[in-house]
Amino acid sequence: MFTDPPAPEPLKPGEGPPAKATGPLDGQPRAWEFNPDYQKLVVAWQTVVPLLEQLRTSLDKAYQLGKSPQTWDAPVGERYVEDIREWRSRLALYRHAVLTAISDQAVDTPRWIPSSVGAPHAFP
Repeated sequence: MFTDPPAPEPLKPGEGPPAKATGPLDGQPRAWEFNPDYQKLVVAWQTVVPLLEQLRTSLDKAYQLGKSPQTWDAPVGERYVEDIREWRSRLALYRHAVLTAISDQAVDTPRWIPSSVGAPHAFP
């Protein structure tokens, strides 16, 4: 079984932008905003996890019912249980792939970006 990769961290109440700019603009006042692309990754994670849990729960319930001798009294029942076992395995792989993709993208996406509000522009 796989463990879930780290989830993207949503904006916490009272959390502020980085204290200091790095690079050629060190020491310059700068306005920051929470990265909307990062926020989309947070929302994607929060949307997908409950759906994957619902699928897992449904397959687990069907698997437990299928294994019960009260459900099947014929050899054909074992084939259905094997199919459900395979679906559960595929779902675990799919969950790991989807959550890893979101997590990897979140690692590569900055949480804070410089805001363009109030920035000087060459042409008004």
